[in-house]
This record gives sequence, C-alpha cells and structure tokens, in this order.
Amino acid sequence: MKSKSEILSDKREQALEGGGEKRIEKQHAKGKLTARERIHFLLDETSFEEIGRLVTHRSTNFGLDKQKFYGDGVVTGYGTINGRLVYVFAQDFTVLGGSLAEAHAEKIVKIMDLAMDNGAPVIGLNDSGGARIQEGVVSLAGYADIFYRNTLASGVIPQISAILGPCAGGAVYSPALTDFIMMVEQSSYMFITGPNVVKTVTHENITAEELGGAKTHATKSGVTHLTYDNEIELINGIKKLLSYIPQNCEDEAPMLDYEFQESEKREALETIIPENSNQPYDIKDVIYETVDKDSFYEIQKDFAENIVVGFARIAGRSIGVVANQPLFLAGVLDIKSSNKAARFVRFCDAFNIPLLVFEDVPGFLPGSEQEWNAIITNGAKLLYAFSEATVPRITVITRKAYGGAYDVMNSKHIGADMNFAWPTAEIAVMGAKGAAEIIFKKEISVADNPQQKWEEKENEYAELFADPYNAASRGYIDEVINPRDTREKLIRAFKMLENKAVKLPKKKHGNIPL
Repeated sequence: MKSKSEILSDKREQALEGGGEKRIEKQHAKGKLTARERIHFLLDETSFEEIGRLVTHRSTNFGLDKQKFYGDGVVTGYGTINGRLVYVFAQDFTVLGGSLAEAHAEKIVKIMDLAMDNGAPVIGLNDSGGARIQEGVVSLAGYADIFYRNTLASGVIPQISAILGPCAGGAVYSPALTDFIMMVEQSSYMFITGPNVVKTVTHENITAEELGGAKTHATKSGVTHLTYDNEIELINGIKKLLSYIPQNCEDEAPMLDYEFQESEKREALETIIPENSNQPYDIKDVIYETVDKDSFYEIQKDFAENIVVGFARIAGRSIGVVANQPLFLAGVLDIKSSNKAARFVRFCDAFNIPLLVFEDVPGFLPGSEQEWNAIITNGAKLLYAFSEATVPRITVITRKAYGGAYDVMNSKHIGADMNFAWPTAEIAVMGAKGAAEIIFKKEISVADNPQQKWEEKENEYAELFADPYNAASRGYIDEVINPRDTREKLIRAFKMLENKAVKLPKKKHGNIPL
C-alpha cells in the first residue's frame, strides 16, 4: 500500500505529463512547446510556483467523466522575470485541446484576482481550441468571468497575451482586452469565425493564415502588436517589453542606471532633414539619434506605418515615443494611424510612462474612404488620448505641423509640457502652396502670368508663416533649438518633469469617441 507522500508524488507526476507522451510529441512535431516548457523559458530559473495543479473538471456529459486530467488544460501560477513578480497562465493544448470550461476558467480567474490584489502583471500564454462544447453554457460563463476581470484590470496592471496556437470565437476577446498581443508566424491564429464557417456563409475560400495569421493581424488589422519567427523569440520579446513598463499603475516607469557623457549632443541630427520640404526622410533616424543607444523597441511596426510608436530610454528613463513617419503617406494622420497612436498613448499614460512626440505632419488624409469610415471620430481618439494624458509630455517639431493635425500631435494647447521646434519647422494652417491658392485666388486669376504670381504669393506666405518663429513669439513653442541639442534638451526636460502631478476633474469616466 502506498504511503500518503507517495500518493501525492504520483498525482504531481501525472499532472506534469499533461495529455500524455503521444500528445506532447504531436505538439513538438508542430514546432510548438508545451505549456510547462513555455513557462520554464519565460520565468526565472526555479521561480515558478504552481497554483491549482490537481484541479479537475466536474462534468460527466458526453463521456467527459472518462477524460479527466490534472490541471484541466491550463497551468497557472506565479514567478519572477528578472526578479519581478508576474502571474502567468499557459493553456495546455495536449489536454482536451486546451479547451476552456468551468474549472479551467476558475484557475485563470484566481491568478488574475491575485495579480490585481498584489499589483503585478498578468501574462497569458494562449493555445486553445476554444470553448469546451461538452460543458455547454458554463464554458461561456467562464470566458465572461475572464473578460470581466480583463476589464477591471485594464489600466491597473499590465496584461500581455501571447497567441501560441489557435484562438477562435469568444476566445479572442480576452486577448483583445489586454494591453499587448504577440503572435508566432505560421503557427498562431486569431479569428471570430474560422475559414470553414466563412466559406459556408460567404462562399469565400481563404486559409487560416490568410484570415487570421500573425502576418495578417500585424499588417492589415493591427490586432497584434508584435510578431516573431518562433516561440522562444516571442518569450524573449515578453521579457524585453516588461523591462520598459512598471508593475502597476501606482508604480513609476522603470529607470536604469545611466552614465552621462561629456556631451550629449548628436551632430548627425543636423543633416537628417532634406532641404526640399517635400522630400521624405526616415523619422526612425531621428529617434535612434535621440534616445539611448539600442533602446528603441517599436510596437506595431508593420501596421499604419505612417506613424511610429514604441518604447525607448532617455538617460536610462523609460519613455513612450510617438512619431509621424514622412516615408509613408508623407506622415499624414489617417484612421489606422490615429487608432494605433491613441491606444499607445493611453497605455503609457495609464502606467506613468512619459511621452515624447516627434512631429512632421502635413495634415489628415483626405478622401471619401476616410470620411465615410469616420476619420472625424477616429482622429478625435488621438486628440482625446493626448488631451487626457497626465504624464510628462514633450513634443519636438522637426518639420511640418499643419492644420488640425498640429493641434492633435501633442500641441501646447492640449496640455503638452514642453514644445520644441527645429529651425526647419513649418507651423501653419496649411502648406504655403495651398494657402496661396485660397488667399490670393482672385489676384492670381487676373495676373498676366498666373503661375508666376502663384509662386510669388506662395513664397510670401511661406516667409510669413512657414517657420517656427510666429508660434514661438506667442509661446506655443517653448524654444527653437538646433537639432544637435535635442537629446540634451530632452534629458533636462524629462528630469525637470519627473515630479509632475495633475488632477483631472472629478468624474466617473470620460466618453472617448469610439
């Protein structure tokens, strides 16, 4: 007869086996890790403490009473990443396809509650066939319990979702409610309805990869924020992302030790802006020269490429960067870029991460497609996000700042703390060419040489308005600076603002234009 300790040991061993050796081999054959292997590579060595290892489901429907596995298809617990406490759940596809039902959901809910109570990030490693159909409505209830907690935790603790297999139907909504979604190329999928249902309903032939693969969501929908070639790279990406963000909304942005140089000037910044104001350049070159070396971590790099967002460090301080990208659509704001930037700004503000904005924007993208798809309310999301943000906010205008887009891109008028401009900045209602056509239309039309008169008036308008000095004379720009001095100015400004405290009007919550 086995001793009590031997019985415990046997049960623990059974739990470690998941769905059994054959299913584990099948998982590996797909190039995928098991749930426990993923946790092993994610957390610091020996730091994982499992919760609910011996949990089993309580259903007897459709033969489920003969298919009981310890853990019920999800491994949950806590540990550390680089010494920082995190909570984690990893769905186990080898157990009933990682399907979610009552006991499975209860385990996830428990660690989410613990994460909220203790102010630490939650990381979800999703690999599930979806709701466990055999358990009926309790599976749906389990999802809703998780969604509710995702919402309560939003803006309180960071939530990161890794999609490491299929994620369909109701299962996609929990990741969508979290702060960041990461996917693996060729092995992870997200969709409300899969290819078979799509074919039945719409007669459209489409593969899972085309419908909801990592590349699709990285480039077309913007649903995923980061994609990777394999699971190990994704796990390392989670660790890198966490290095920029605090434990919770009460914590400060991470600060690394930084050894100041004799001079923080960056001469390379002097030659980035082309002489021709209509010629593109890569705003990332400005970012790389301004922030700490190798510190820029871009988010959603393949989606809405006319705006760049990501994390970086300045003198060791974690910051969020938002920058118009002249290489794509001349850096205009449109529906996708407005949504991308607004979401990022709100995350940074929720977690006390200061914001740095590089501005070179000729306006909003015109056209019926933009108007009919609500560029007005979508553009207003970015305006709302910046206006609402109470973290330190600094803007550097490198070149164009035209029309309403000037206001939206963290202008002084919507609460920016410091606004710098390079001598190449052009701050005006619109470009000189368009302005001359409107203001001097009658004069141009009766001129002996309309083209010459147009060019003459264009130059007249440009000399009067297409520079930073009119705005600086009114205090809208705090200082016009040489590009080489940008990094020094930002280091000092962020240091000056580190104790910034703002009280917003008392209210339940605002009504962002969704």
